[in-house]
Amino acid sequence: MTRERSSIERCVDAAVTRMRHEPGPLLEILHSVQNDLGYVPPESVPLIADALNLSRAEVHGVVSFYHHFRERPAGQHTLQLCRAEACQAMNGDALAAYARKRLQLDFGETRDDGRVTLEAVYCLGNCACAPSAMIDGQLRGRVDPQTIEEYAADWGVPA
Repeated sequence: MTRERSSIERCVDAAVTRMRHEPGPLLEILHSVQNDLGYVPPESVPLIADALNLSRAEVHGVVSFYHHFRERPAGQHTLQLCRAEACQAMNGDALAAYARKRLQLDFGETRDDGRVTLEAVYCLGNCACAPSAMIDGQLRGRVDPQTIEEYAADWGVPA
């Protein structure tokens, strides 16, 4: 009796098949898995490691090193605040404190109700319009507490 392959196995197999012969395919495979599944599930690490003849530690190390990769599904909405120097110089620390308090989250967390994930990113390339954020995949500049408040209200996050 054969067992049915999981969606994670199918996703990893497809990414590995497409990219295994490219130079340094690990990052591209991880990006593909995250694009398809919304995160890089821990169950995918040994599958990727085996396919590329790497150790599980090597694959896990790359997943945990890059802030872009998630090991858990994100919330319905994602707020990524830039934490780089230009944004910090333009009151980014105060904005981050406001966002964490308003959303009742710390960086890297998702609300228990699954509505929002708050993430720190280190440069969105929008320094001239600091502080910047990526809000549900849309780049925003000159973000202020009012911007956070409007999105939180739209997302149904209680005040």
